[in-house]
Amino acid sequence: MPIQVTCPGCLTRFQVNEKFAGKKGPCPKCKQQIQIPDKTGEVVVHAPEDMGPKDSKGRSVLKPITREEVNVTRRGIMVVAGAVLAAIFLAIGLRVTGGVPLAARILGVILLAPPLVWAGYTFAREQELEPYRGRELWIRVGICSAIFAALWLIYTFLPGYLFEYRRPSEMPYLTAGITLAVMTVLGALASMATFELEFGSGLIHSALYFVGILALAVIAGVPLAGVEG
Repeated sequence: MPIQVTCPGCLTRFQVNEKFAGKKGPCPKCKQQIQIPDKTGEVVVHAPEDMGPKDSKGRSVLKPITREEVNVTRRGIMVVAGAVLAAIFLAIGLRVTGGVPLAARILGVILLAPPLVWAGYTFAREQELEPYRGRELWIRVGICSAIFAALWLIYTFLPGYLFEYRRPSEMPYLTAGITLAVMTVLGALASMATFELEFGSGLIHSALYFVGILALAVIAGVPLAGVEG
C-alpha cells in the first residue's frame, strides 16, 4: 500500500512505495531530504465488529432498514386527473340532459370514493412515516371509501328525521353546512383509524372527498339545500 508523505519544506503531498518506509529521500519538488514515515505510524480505521447473527458463510443476516421516498407517480396523477375530468364532463352532461337520477347520484358517491381517498392519502399522509403499499393500501382505501360513502346517509336521512324535511334539498343552508361539517369530522376520524393520520391531516383527507362530491353535485345541478318545500 502506498505511503502518504508531506514535505515539511514545500508542503507538497505525494505517495511513495511502502518499500521505502523508514528511509530518507529527496522531495520530488524542492529536492529537500525528508524522512519517509514508517509503516508502524500508519493509522488504520477498523469497522465496528458485527456481533449480530450470521449465516453459514459468516455474512450478517440482518440488513439495515432503509427508508424509501414514495412520491406520487406521473401515472397516478394522470389516473386521478382523468377520473376527475370524466366526472366533471359527466356531471355537465347530466345537467344538460335534464337532471341526475337517484341511482346515478348513489353510483357517483360510491365510484368517486376510491380515487379521491387514494389521492387524499398520498397528499395528506405523514411524509416521515413509511407509507402503505400494495394490497394493504387498497384494503384501507376500500374501507375508508365505504365509510365516506356511507356518511352521505347522514345528509340524506338525519336532518329529515330531526326536522321533518321531505327531502334533503329542503334544508336551509345553515343546517346543510352544519351537517356537512359533522360528516367531515366523522370522515376525519375514519381517516385517522384507517390510515393512522393526525387529526388535521385526516380532516384534509376527509374534506377532499366531501368537497369534491359537493362540487360535482353543484355542477350537475343537483339541489342540496335551500329549496322550498
